[in-house]
Amino acid sequence: MSLDWLVEAQRRPCTFYNDRPEQEEISLLVIHNISLPAGQFGTPYVDALFCGTLDCSAHPSFVDLEGLKVSAHCFIKRDGRVLQYVPFSKRAWHAGVSSFAGREHCNDFSIGIELEGTDDCAYSEAQYNQLAAITTQLMQAYPAITKQRIVGHCDIAPGRKTDPGDAFQWSQFFNQLKQ
Repeated sequence: MSLDWLVEAQRRPCTFYNDRPEQEEISLLVIHNISLPAGQFGTPYVDALFCGTLDCSAHPSFVDLEGLKVSAHCFIKRDGRVLQYVPFSKRAWHAGVSSFAGREHCNDFSIGIELEGTDDCAYSEAQYNQLAAITTQLMQAYPAITKQRIVGHCDIAPGRKTDPGDAFQWSQFFNQLKQ
């Protein structure tokens, strides 16, 4: 069984993805956080970034995002709404320079889920509920994704990335998974 699109997610247009290497098994789930501008929630800017339509003159902090081509498979907003940009079978551009268990290029074999948030701001119950529900579906569709193969961006890009941060309650999330 494979899973490309979540029924409950709103599909959003995105061209920042490509095919995975041939015969590549999806075996890792990477949890991220993002907010644009940093620490501001409910803005249209994250969606615009992943859709390739971000006006980088809209906020001074966006100048470094000019020309950036980045995506995630899903984005979970504070209220639990899910936007999906890339089919799970395709390679989203979320991990950047990364390594897990001695393998580089984590985008090749991972799924990336972004939570609307910051490293030090508590995530909402709605986000944990959706993340757990989506993760349960992904683990059923892609059995190589196990609890041991669910990581933060910080784990695959240490020293470069810190998300999902200290505010993310791993034990709460893992306790919510249905297996």
